[in-house]
Amino acid sequence: MQKCLLFISILFLLGFHQQAEAQRYGTAVGLRMGSNDYSRTFGLSAQQRVLKNVTLEGIVQSDFSRNTTFHLLAQRHKPIISKRFNYYYGAGISSGWEESKIKDPESMQIIHTYGNPTTGVDLIAGIEMTVLNTVISLDYKPNVNLSGREEFFRGQVGISARTVLVKSKEQKKRKRKRARAKRKKNNDTFGDKLKNTFNFKNN
Repeated sequence: MQKCLLFISILFLLGFHQQAEAQRYGTAVGLRMGSNDYSRTFGLSAQQRVLKNVTLEGIVQSDFSRNTTFHLLAQRHKPIISKRFNYYYGAGISSGWEESKIKDPESMQIIHTYGNPTTGVDLIAGIEMTVLNTVISLDYKPNVNLSGREEFFRGQVGISARTVLVKSKEQKKRKRKRARAKRKKNNDTFGDKLKNTFNFKNN
């Protein structure tokens, strides 16, 4: 646990010094494996760049037994060496069905339950590298329970491999194209708009 907290602290300190643009992708989808003291999960991860150096990540993961969770996180990315190698940190929300262990002081027993609907808040910090159109990442994702589980805090280490579907250059190009089309539409005169609406052609 101390190593994970040290890892997160280093990433946050680096964030005050790195201002260059990060990420070589706009959209990436793939697999994620997670591990903590309670379960080993396998699932899907999808990332979408929404602003400069800001990404939304959706995670669906399960151990196909007692724990299935859904996560939505906003992440801030910073380059370490280049766009291909960067670190990120962020936060989000989670929900799902999880197991829980409750200590009964009277009987001195631990009651183990599962199928508990849970809601929580996630934090995340990690590093990622883009190689051959694939994003490989290692992250630490602690979860703070709000309802449905006895344990207030659970940490999880995750490894993800995602295929780049849309590169950052392509995303920027599409954005510029939409912006030019919007400007052109706004600059059209009333006569031009009338011709476009009724498909008039000049003879």
